[in-house]
Amino acid sequence: MALHKTCDGVQRRDFLRVGMMGGLGLTLSNYLQLAHAGNVKDAPAKAGIFIHLAGGPSHMDTFDMKPDAPKEYRGTFNPIKTNVPGVEFCEHLPLLAKCADKFAILRGVSHTLGAHRLGTEYVNTGTRPLASLEYPGYGSVMLKENEQNLPNDLPPFVTIPNSPQRPGFLGVKYAPLKTGSTPQPGVPFSVRGFKLSGGLKVSDVEKRNNLLDDLDQTFASIEKQNQLLEGLDKFGQQAHSIITSPRSREAFDVSRESPAYAKKFGEESFGMSCLLATRLVESGVKFVSMSLGGWDTHRDNFTNLKDRRLPPLDQGVSALLTGLEEKGLLESTAVFITGEFGRTPKINERTAEGGRDHYPRCMFMLMAGGGIQGGQVVGKSDARATLPDAEGFTPDDAAATFYHNLGIDPTKEYHSDTGRPITIVRDGKIIRQLFS
Repeated sequence: MALHKTCDGVQRRDFLRVGMMGGLGLTLSNYLQLAHAGNVKDAPAKAGIFIHLAGGPSHMDTFDMKPDAPKEYRGTFNPIKTNVPGVEFCEHLPLLAKCADKFAILRGVSHTLGAHRLGTEYVNTGTRPLASLEYPGYGSVMLKENEQNLPNDLPPFVTIPNSPQRPGFLGVKYAPLKTGSTPQPGVPFSVRGFKLSGGLKVSDVEKRNNLLDDLDQTFASIEKQNQLLEGLDKFGQQAHSIITSPRSREAFDVSRESPAYAKKFGEESFGMSCLLATRLVESGVKFVSMSLGGWDTHRDNFTNLKDRRLPPLDQGVSALLTGLEEKGLLESTAVFITGEFGRTPKINERTAEGGRDHYPRCMFMLMAGGGIQGGQVVGKSDARATLPDAEGFTPDDAAATFYHNLGIDPTKEYHSDTGRPITIVRDGKIIRQLFS
């Protein structure tokens, strides 16, 4: 998947990396030591998928069109009907229009952070950023809340290939395993950290693991007195179980999907990432995060959207939702899709066709799966999509709703290493209409 740079120079980088594993898999071992997680919840959804539309997509040219607004607002795209009566999308989202009954649209979401970095932190955590504290992303909280119910032979939290989801004050032990690349059609996917470098085979790892067992016995008396060493040994064993586990290799191998099932995902990197996400959730991974960038359309907004951004979004998300349903996973998988903000309703004149600038005052979000009732629009923007009509919603509200859908109480308090109480979502309220 391409790395996109926004207008302020921010890149959606892989900040926390689990590097190449090497012969003994020690970096994966470190990851597992840090990713081990505490309480089992009976959640409406058992897994989560979060997609960040990096750069901020235009709400007026996608899911909140205003065909009756003045020309300098409405743009050049036309609305089309969906399979939900009375709901219309952009003409360049035909596949999503055919499965609109599978997700809910949240309109009139509003906030005040118009910079990419701050807006990204906000929508990836559900809490307005603070200079003194970094809040954790959804996947990290999901890990913490399911610490005793995580797969032993799979990484519980995966980003494809990277994501702004970060563990924040929870600490690096709740960080995701990042694939660093995206799958290719019909090709077994080699995940960074799972691939054995230098021509090593699983049998070689087995031999080296036996050698480590001998060394462990030699230093057993020391380890009994050192909890850190005992922990390293424990997670080293788990790293070994992952790289030698058939289940982990199969989970990441998209070439095992039937051609009929895989066809709808297409061959672009985002669609293939969505295909991999369905396999990971099916295999037992608790949380998957993805990014689709390139939405920072200050110039040539309509050409960029029509030719480059909307087609992969349309194919990837529609295939993800219908694919999860085909596997019987949609009811147990909470899906949340959002950018960091919307775009200005009024078109600028930087180029002949114009562009749209940052606009946090009004935006859309998509939710599906778990207890979310698909086929509905919740919230409304005004006649020119400049502000919410009436009260509107905030990213905090959406985050509280997403957590609720995952069976996590958004008002639960954690404590920093100094004992400071910190609420998961500081100000959000659950949007109950999405569940009815």
